[in-house]
Amino acid sequence: MSIVFSALVAVFVGFAASVAVVLAAAQAVGATPAQTVSWIAGLAIAKGLASIWLSWRHRMPIICAWSTPGAALIAATSGVDMAAAVGAFLLAAALMMLTAAFRPLGALIERIPMPIAAAMLAGVIFRFVVAVFDEMRLSPGLVLPLLAVFLMARLINPFLGVIAALGAGLALSFAGGLASWPSVGFALTGLEFVTPRLDIAAMLGVGVPLYLVTMAAQNLPGFAVLRAADFHPPVPSCLFVTGLTSLLTAPLGAHMVNMAAISASICTGPDTHRDPAQRWKAGVVYGFAWLAIAATAGLLLALIVAMPKALIVAVAGLGLVGSLTGALGQAMSSDRDRFAAIVTFAVAASSLSLFGVGSAFWSLVAGLGVLTLDAIAGRLRARS
Repeated sequence: MSIVFSALVAVFVGFAASVAVVLAAAQAVGATPAQTVSWIAGLAIAKGLASIWLSWRHRMPIICAWSTPGAALIAATSGVDMAAAVGAFLLAAALMMLTAAFRPLGALIERIPMPIAAAMLAGVIFRFVVAVFDEMRLSPGLVLPLLAVFLMARLINPFLGVIAALGAGLALSFAGGLASWPSVGFALTGLEFVTPRLDIAAMLGVGVPLYLVTMAAQNLPGFAVLRAADFHPPVPSCLFVTGLTSLLTAPLGAHMVNMAAISASICTGPDTHRDPAQRWKAGVVYGFAWLAIAATAGLLLALIVAMPKALIVAVAGLGLVGSLTGALGQAMSSDRDRFAAIVTFAVAASSLSLFGVGSAFWSLVAGLGVLTLDAIAGRLRARS
C-alpha cells in the first residue's frame, strides 16, 4: 500500500501544482477547448507510458512529468498559433532524442553555463510570480487568503503549499459564487490531431528554448534525485524514451515530457518501500494513474476552467515560486558569470521580440554574448 500511496501522492502533486501553467500555455497559443483537453490527455498518455516502460525495463522508480518550465515559456510567448507551436514541440522532442543518440550534442548543451540557463528560466517564470500580486490588486478577497494558506502550509511541508492553496481557492470560489461553468462543454476526454507547421521563428523562439529549459530545469534535477536515492539511471535510455513519447504526442498538442524531480522524490525514498529493489513498482502505478487522468482529462479541465481567472493565475504563480527561487540561486551563484546572468534574466523577463522570435531565445544570445566579451577582455588584460 505504501507503493500505491506514494505513487498517487506524486500524481496529485504533479497535476495540482502545475496544471494551471499548462492551461496558460494553451491559452497563449490559441488552443480551443477540445485542443486543450487533447493537450492534457496527450501529456498524461506520454508521461504514463514513459514511466511504466522505463520503471519496468530498468527496475527503478523512473518518474516522468510534463515540463512545467516549458509550459511557462510557451505561456509567455506571443504571436505563435497552435500549428506553429506543435512544429516547435516536434523540434524540441527531436533534439531530446538526438541528445540521447549523439553524445557530443549532450556535451555541447552541458557547456552552456548553468547561471545563464538558470537566468533564462528565472526570467520566464518571473512574470508568472509577479502576476500573483497583480491579481491581488484586482481580487484581494480571493488571492490574499490563498497566499496566507500557501505560506502557512509550506511551513509544514513544501509540497503542501500549492495543493493547500488550490484546495482553499476551490472552496472559496464555490462558497462565494465565483465559480462559473464554461459555456462550451468539455467532453470526458478526447484527442485532436493538429497539423504542425514548421515556422522558423516559432522553432527558434519556442522549440530551442523549450528543449534547453527542459534539459536544465527538469532532466538534470530529475537524474540527480534518482542518484541521491542511490539509483543509477540510464540517461540515454531515459532521454530517448521521453523524447520519443513527446514526439509521438506533440501532434496532440502535448509540449514535452521529461524526468520528474519533485514527484520523483516522493517515490524514490524509503517511505515508498524499505527495499529499494521494490520501489520500481511505484513508477508503474504512477504511470497507470496518469493513463486514468488521460481518460478523464475533459472532466478535470471543466472543473478548473470553472474557477475564476484570479485563482488560476494565483495558483500558477505560487506553483512556480520554488522554481524561481532555485533558478535565481543558480543564476547568481557565480561571481564571474553574475553580470551575464543579470542580462540574461532581464531579457528573458522582458516582452522583447525580434524577427518574430521571443525573448527566451534572445536572452541566451545576450547572456552568451556578454560572457564571450568578458572572456575576450580578460585575455586582453592578461596579455597586457
